[in-house]
Formats: sequence, structure tokens, C-alpha cells
Amino acid sequence: MLGLRGCRLGLLYEAINEMQTTPIIAAACDLKHEGFDPRPEIMVPLVGHANELAVVRDIIERVAKQVQIEKSTEVDYKIGTMIELPRAAVTADEIAQHAEFFSFGTNDLTQTTYGFSRDDAEAKVIMQYVARGILPENPFQVLDREGVGQLINIGVERGRSSHPNLEIGICGEHGGDPASVRFFDAIGLDYVSASPYRVQVARLAAAQSALDLEVAD
Repeated sequence: MLGLRGCRLGLLYEAINEMQTTPIIAAACDLKHEGFDPRPEIMVPLVGHANELAVVRDIIERVAKQVQIEKSTEVDYKIGTMIELPRAAVTADEIAQHAEFFSFGTNDLTQTTYGFSRDDAEAKVIMQYVARGILPENPFQVLDREGVGQLINIGVERGRSSHPNLEIGICGEHGGDPASVRFFDAIGLDYVSASPYRVQVARLAAAQSALDLEVAD
């Protein structure tokens, strides 16, 4: 999480962003020629500062324009970011000025909020914390509403304060946890994403949450 990865890698080596954007837009153009209506969404990972996304967006748009000229085709595409860092959540109003969508990466946001490296902490620390009552639950399985959840709530509110139509979802293990899904629904997220084996649980939880909110209204 703290090394040369995510958007940082593409900012230091721009050819990586160019190399990734080219086939996405080219494939969308080819599908358009075949009669389909592709609408790719390009998500920039690990953004911590609005300027990072602004620079990457410029690269993506430049490459996308060139590919569309070469293919003699125009395609609709969106550029967004994964919110995985506390700074990104609290400056979401600035980041949203360069994004069409947010996806909260709850696994990595939990790591950076707690200062845990999941690979090390889950087996060596967290389970002992849960057993001793230091933590009520494993925060990588059930969202920490008081900490990580509040960062997400701040990110949603601030992101939509500068971009009212911003599409917002989450991507992470929490997308398949019923209690977490209810929280995401209550704060106004548009969708949750979960690994395939948890999709049925996530859909049921989303349906139950929608009914609960309808009754509450």
C-alpha cells in the first residue's frame, strides 16, 4: 500500500497508462463496429490527491482520443477512481471534480485506516483482538462503521457536494456482508460489488435493506 503502485506507478512511467488505455478503447471501438454499445469504465487506483487523478485523466483522454481517430469511431467511456486512502475520502470533493464515479476499495481502506497489513495482521493480531474483545469483529469481514464507515460517509457526502450525479459503489469483501450492505444502502451508495460466491448473499441483503428503508419511510 505504501510503495510504488497504483496510480503512482503510471504517473512515474506514463507508458503504463498508455499501454492500458489503448486496448480498452480499441476493443470498445471494435465492438461498436460490430453493432454493440460498449461503455467502458476506467478506474484509477490508489489516488490520494486530486492532482494525481487529473494528470492520469489527461493521459487517458489523450490516448482515447487518438485511438478513436485511428478507429474512426467514438465510444462513451467514463473515468473514475478507487477510494482506498483516508486522504482521498476527506478530499473527495476535490477528487470528484475529475471523476465520473467512485468505488470505495473497502479492503485497502480498512488496511490504511487501521495501519494493518492484512496479510500479517489477520492471522497474528486481529483474531487475538477479537478473541480478547479488543475488537468486536474482524474489520476485514464486517465493516468498521465507526472508523472506515465514517470515512466512506464523508467521501460520499463530499464527493456529491461537488459532483451531484457521481456514481458511487464499493468493491471489497464487505460487499457480501449483509450488515455492511445495509450500511452502504443507508448512506446512499448506488451498488456493491462482491466476489462471485458472495453475490447471492449480497443481492438478498440489498433487497432486505431496500424493504427496511421503504418501511422506515
